[in-house]
Amino acid sequence: MSGAGTLRLDDREAVLAHAFRLVLEAWRTFDRARPGQPELEDRHRRLLAAPLPEAPADPRTVLDQAADVLDVSMSQARPRFFAYVGSSGLEIGVLGDALVASHDVNVATSAGGADLVEAQTVAWVADFVGFGRPADGLLAPGGTIANLTALAAARERAVPGVRHTGATGRPMALYCSREAHYSIRRAAEVLGIGGRQVRALDVGPDRRMDVGACAAAIEADRRAGVVPVAVVATAGTTLTGAVDDLAGLADVCARLGVWLHVDGAYGLPAAATALAGARFAGLDRADSATVDAHKWLYVPKACSVLLVRDPAALEATFSHQEDYIPHVGMEELHPVDRTLEYSRPLRALKLWLAFRVHGAAAIRTAIERNLEQALVLAALVDAAPGFTRLHDPQLSAVCFRLDPPAGADPAAHNAALARAVERDGRILLAPAELDGVPCLRACIVNHRTTDEDVRAIVEVVADVARRTAS
Repeated sequence: MSGAGTLRLDDREAVLAHAFRLVLEAWRTFDRARPGQPELEDRHRRLLAAPLPEAPADPRTVLDQAADVLDVSMSQARPRFFAYVGSSGLEIGVLGDALVASHDVNVATSAGGADLVEAQTVAWVADFVGFGRPADGLLAPGGTIANLTALAAARERAVPGVRHTGATGRPMALYCSREAHYSIRRAAEVLGIGGRQVRALDVGPDRRMDVGACAAAIEADRRAGVVPVAVVATAGTTLTGAVDDLAGLADVCARLGVWLHVDGAYGLPAAATALAGARFAGLDRADSATVDAHKWLYVPKACSVLLVRDPAALEATFSHQEDYIPHVGMEELHPVDRTLEYSRPLRALKLWLAFRVHGAAAIRTAIERNLEQALVLAALVDAAPGFTRLHDPQLSAVCFRLDPPAGADPAAHNAALARAVERDGRILLAPAELDGVPCLRACIVNHRTTDEDVRAIVEVVADVARRTAS
């Protein structure tokens, strides 16, 4: 506990050893699936309803309590968590986070070696996914902020000076598919473009944005006096994993002079694989792209990478001259002059460590295994009586539904089934709607997931459906 007049831990070596025993035990529980999700008990509720503590407590006891609370929390690191596109907590990334928190470097202003770690990590990601050169960028706290940052730069290029003057009555628009992530609409709202100015375009049978409709929408807006800010192509939609036609959209953007941003928060790491790489042709012509490393590069949250073709576009959007951040004598601007944040942890370190410790080849192999597991799941769904697969998997997301009992409403049946599977706790799937049809959705982005875990999806759903019906 704390000594008098100080916040330093007494016997900190023993406390650190205790903490890392808890970490190791957590890792061990992630190595294989457990039979269900434990529920909150009275002791948790009492602990988490206690008033502000004035007196100190033994740090080992408090760490044990924290670990106990986390054990009854939903962890996306578990191998049968298929509900969302989330982190699977690469172990070296956890250690990287501990190192970063210990040193508490701020990479908002020039920070020596930390700046080079971030720059190198950005370059490695660009090479890994095939973004091509020139390439620059930065690390962001999540895909929403990374997308917002890129679209702020696109807005400044489309309407120079808008950051200073505001829109001043000039209508603007963004273009994406109707299955793009809601962060695009949120960015339009925050940037003053307006959520209603997001042109959510139809998708074809392959669930990709209609390229011709995109070109037509841009041309129609220009005739009406609306400024096109950017086309946002999705490289792996959250719902089905669809990858838009990047090459076709790059042609449109080059011809019409519009910024092309690729939201690859989920799917872009698959561009590194032989199995799916061809789907991302045209990425090297994009103006910007985002990758959430805490999704399919397996590191802990939060670690998003924004890739940009021209870093000057970010500087034109975010740089300031302030007395408390001098620029005199500097060859380059501070990192804060390219981003929204003024306090930035070194998020790049855990991804830098992952590439150094495991190597790009091993990470690529893990992604390919997840892609293959999605095909295994699709085949299992096709073979299971009463199951219907709703789309061909392009990446690692699979949506399916189960036929209802005679006379039951299919929509209500599948919605209830999703809730029942969640209560069962052996696996976790996401309830979803595809073309207005309630269904179940599994997304496989975990390096711990085995083929046995994938087979459990159909087995558990069928078992829960039988028990629910009875």
